[in-house]
Amino acid sequence: MFVQDLVMNLQALATVLENRGYVASCYTCGGQMNSASFMVSLAENHLIRFLVSDYGITWTEMRDDRELMKLEGAEAINQLQELANLVKYQIKPINPALALVG
Repeated sequence: MFVQDLVMNLQALATVLENRGYVASCYTCGGQMNSASFMVSLAENHLIRFLVSDYGITWTEMRDDRELMKLEGAEAINQLQELANLVKYQIKPINPALALVG
């Protein structure tokens, strides 16, 4: 159930980001909602990818096609929460790499 809830939250986050002018997407595999690939471009050549499945959770941040950061499990979820808080509260990030440009 946790993974399904997370997938639904990723879909909502992608929609909100798209409505704010970011290129964002969330793809799921099959109708079970037990895995998803979420991606958002925060600025030119700055990409966030969040993958979730029954097998694990990863957060990857890339700039200029280079991997800056890769987190797994709880750390990945914490980073996703920070991104969601930035969107929700429009606050400045703790991690400057996450600054929402726009």
